[in-house]
Amino acid sequence: MLFKRKIYEKLTEWKKLSHGQTALLLEGARRIGKSTVAEAFAQNEYKDYMILDFARESQEVKRNFEENIGDLDVFFRNLFLLKGKSLPQRNAVIIFDEVQLFPPARQAIKYLVQDGRYDYIETGSLISIKKNVQDILIPSEEYKLKMYPMDFEEFLWATGDEITAPAIRDAFTRRKALGDAVHRKIMQTFRTYLAVGGMPQAVLAFTEGKSYQEIDFIKRRILSLYEDDLRKYDDSNHEKASVIFKTIPEQLENHNSHFKFSLVDKNARYKNYVEAVNFIAESMIGNECIQATAPEVSLEAYADRSNFKLYMGDTGLLVSQIMQSQDTADNSLYKALIFGKLGINQGMIMENMVAQMLTANGYHLYFHEFMYRESEDAKEKKYEIDFLLVKKRKICPIEVKSSGYKAHKSFDLFLQKYPIRVEDKFILHPKDLKYEDGILYLPLYMAMCL
Repeated sequence: MLFKRKIYEKLTEWKKLSHGQTALLLEGARRIGKSTVAEAFAQNEYKDYMILDFARESQEVKRNFEENIGDLDVFFRNLFLLKGKSLPQRNAVIIFDEVQLFPPARQAIKYLVQDGRYDYIETGSLISIKKNVQDILIPSEEYKLKMYPMDFEEFLWATGDEITAPAIRDAFTRRKALGDAVHRKIMQTFRTYLAVGGMPQAVLAFTEGKSYQEIDFIKRRILSLYEDDLRKYDDSNHEKASVIFKTIPEQLENHNSHFKFSLVDKNARYKNYVEAVNFIAESMIGNECIQATAPEVSLEAYADRSNFKLYMGDTGLLVSQIMQSQDTADNSLYKALIFGKLGINQGMIMENMVAQMLTANGYHLYFHEFMYRESEDAKEKKYEIDFLLVKKRKICPIEVKSSGYKAHKSFDLFLQKYPIRVEDKFILHPKDLKYEDGILYLPLYMAMCL
């Protein structure tokens, strides 16, 4: 089944605006549907297409890149002979699938785009990592797009629901509650999305009525692929990225979810593991949230990268990671999560999902912790804002609550400490929308609207 994906519209825009002057580079983690979308786009938007899958491509095809890229007439003649088909010029696209496995093909993009006979789409995982490109000249002719797991709206589309997302957006725009019955229904669907996640294989299994055990089996296989990739990185770089990745659930259970290297190694220090953390974030299997030392509009200028949180790129995979301590993730465990009765820290699952949704909306993730003394006699205490966004050149603080939501001391003290102009204050929680005391309380699923 081919799911409707939002990235398709961005591919269409690229084709319309590029006029063959750039190649599209589609980046993302493994198994999020990059190749599927690229091929569907090629089928629908071009007269013909060809896929070069560098995970499987023959040595003869690879040698053609290395030996003949200087003479493109010879290059295309040999390519078409080796692949057993030719392409019409000016209305065909060539897909370089898993291009990170063969860097010479990526370097050749410069000459292929300048030649102008065909359009080019590159797909790959871990594609921006230095190791994959250290010996090649990165082509300036690339137009990069990042692709993420299926978001909540895409999950709804996959289940045949075209009504819920517009209703959510309308309520958000109007700042009107949806009503108890509608909210409960959407919240249960959202919890189902938390459990299943946004990996297309898992979503497909869900739409086909597979059991949660079967869905979890699919997700564990994807986790194994990620861990294999990280172990390969570790072997080459003497790092512990695979260990860091495995500790994500334990890290998120920490107070305020701050990453502690002591959980990786008791003698670990940030400077020794920074490259491994960067690898996980750049490969898009994890979402890094950085401490901004000051709530200024230019958040990156105040980034303290030694103080960070690390979320899973897909919350459904996090759920499977958490449940790996069980011999099997049976249906009852998943149903307990969906109905809000699972005896684990649901707060970290909700926070991870908000991080995932904000990332999919194009935000870089920042949080802010600060010290505050409420009175001269009181002891100075540490407080934290879960996420900081910038909207209309103003700061928007966000708190995530999995249960009690009426207390917002961090917000109050934040505004007392920093007399800044704030666009909106959001508390994301499991209840329906309401506006009170200058704070917009949003149901968790409305993070898609931010």
